[in-house]
Amino acid sequence: MIPLLDRQLLFVSGKGGTGKTTVAAAIADLAVERGKRVLVCEMDAKGALAAAFEVGTLGFQPTELKPGLHAMVMNTEDSLREYLRLFVRIPLMGRIGPLAHMFDFVADAAPGVKEILAVGKLCYEVRERHYDLVVVDAEASGHIVAQIDAPRAIRDLVHVGMVRDQTDWMLDILGDATRTGLVVVTTPEEMPVTETVELVAKVQNATEVDVAAVIANRVLPQWFSAADAEVFDALARPAEQALLAQATGAKIAPVFHAAALARARRAVAGEYLQRLRTEIPAAVPMVLVPELFTRSGGRRVVSLVAEALHEELG
Repeated sequence: MIPLLDRQLLFVSGKGGTGKTTVAAAIADLAVERGKRVLVCEMDAKGALAAAFEVGTLGFQPTELKPGLHAMVMNTEDSLREYLRLFVRIPLMGRIGPLAHMFDFVADAAPGVKEILAVGKLCYEVRERHYDLVVVDAEASGHIVAQIDAPRAIRDLVHVGMVRDQTDWMLDILGDATRTGLVVVTTPEEMPVTETVELVAKVQNATEVDVAAVIANRVLPQWFSAADAEVFDALARPAEQALLAQATGAKIAPVFHAAALARARRAVAGEYLQRLRTEIPAAVPMVLVPELFTRSGGRRVVSLVAEALHEELG
């Protein structure tokens, strides 16, 4: 298996609400701690990445958040401007709003046109080696395949010329498992696990991009060993509960009820984790990130997830 942080381009996707932005930020943070120069990019420009790092609004031009870590967000106008400047050699001054609007009109009729600008920008950063690693807070699981498969879709539409040549080098990068990978973030629940299994299969069957890892986020700890469970069940009987309450002078039942609920939740989560292990190809690594038991987000949570990834990845 190729170590996750040895690649140059990582797309991070998953069902909404599974924590993909936090995981993408944590991967970038961990890579920087290991001495890499990193660019992390938010694709849908909703501000989640800025919130994760607790910084102001991010733009298309990368912002240095700390030494070695840069962050940016995508937008149609700026990516189109850069494409025209770099590849068509057209110098542009000022805003290109009307051209961008016309581009949107064309993109609606030709699948993959808009996505290829974004993916092309990321592949360009990889090709030019501006960074050791580019981490992409990509589209959610329902849209990621169209995004990473955009160069192939355009290549099938355009058979000769400059555009075809550009899709070729993008596909070389995307299809190279030593350089590019997709990380799928999930949680041990029914819908996220179902979407993850379907997404992994679809990516492997329909694209050239390698599935680098499945990260199961918010995994509850294993509260009891088998021996502990036997003791717990014995103490949970009414007679033992009465003796404990008499000896301690405390309300014992609510504590045992909470512990039983936590154990039941962990057992259900364990079943979904087992389903992931069973239905996802064995060659795809599975990484567990523990439940942090915090309602807050931001920089502290990113750091905690990065520490958990450090423990898992070695």
